[in-house]
Amino acid sequence: MIYGQGRKRGSRNTALMMDVVHIVIGVLVVILAVITFLNPEGNQILLPAIFVLAAILNVCNGVYKYKLSGRDRVRKAAAIGQMVLAALLILIAVISGISIWR
Repeated sequence: MIYGQGRKRGSRNTALMMDVVHIVIGVLVVILAVITFLNPEGNQILLPAIFVLAAILNVCNGVYKYKLSGRDRVRKAAAIGQMVLAALLILIAVISGISIWR
């Protein structure tokens, strides 16, 4: 086996997995948003779920970009920025959930 060959295959598998994650979470967010806006008062409970799904997507993107960044500080900073955004989305989900269940 040539050095680095397994890494390429793993990178392709990871990229494919990221595409699947993007599609699944994107479809779920759109479905939940449509359901929420069709009946806002009855489906307010779905808003925190939308924020949590967005946070999960940002964490996945951040981890993926961090692993690919190597020694590039700018790319690492961008990846960490996405993880910070995910933390903010979790905070918004918690605040939204608390305000809805009050």
